[in-house]
Amino acid sequence: MAKFQKGQSGNPAGRRPGTQTRATRLRSLFEPHAEELVLKAVEMAKNGDGAAMRLCLERLIPAFKPEARLEFGLSLPEAAPLASIGRAAVRALAEGSTTPDGVQALMAGLAGLAKLIETDELERRVATLEQQRQNAGQT
Repeated sequence: MAKFQKGQSGNPAGRRPGTQTRATRLRSLFEPHAEELVLKAVEMAKNGDGAAMRLCLERLIPAFKPEARLEFGLSLPEAAPLASIGRAAVRALAEGSTTPDGVQALMAGLAGLAKLIETDELERRVATLEQQRQNAGQT
């Protein structure tokens, strides 16, 4: 037998307003000492502590994120099927004319576009069905 009934929350009341998470409570303990801790980390980094140096640099300089750019032109018609565009991107990757990050970004964009197209199509179908139902009720 299931512990909870399907479709029903195991904790319908949820967390009480104002309740702090463990991380929030611990962070509040550090808050009064934040400036002192930062100064100490900087001092340790200046004295050659590798871990402190890495910590300081990671906070000053954000991690490098490769730019996801497609470096090839897709010469496909505007109404090309999304699968054709995806195949062209994978082919370009296999040929070495683009990067995996670029293809991944394109595929994510195609998935989002597919979802939008699907939603538009469903809205159109529902509107058509509603109109048919309304017309059937008038006759």
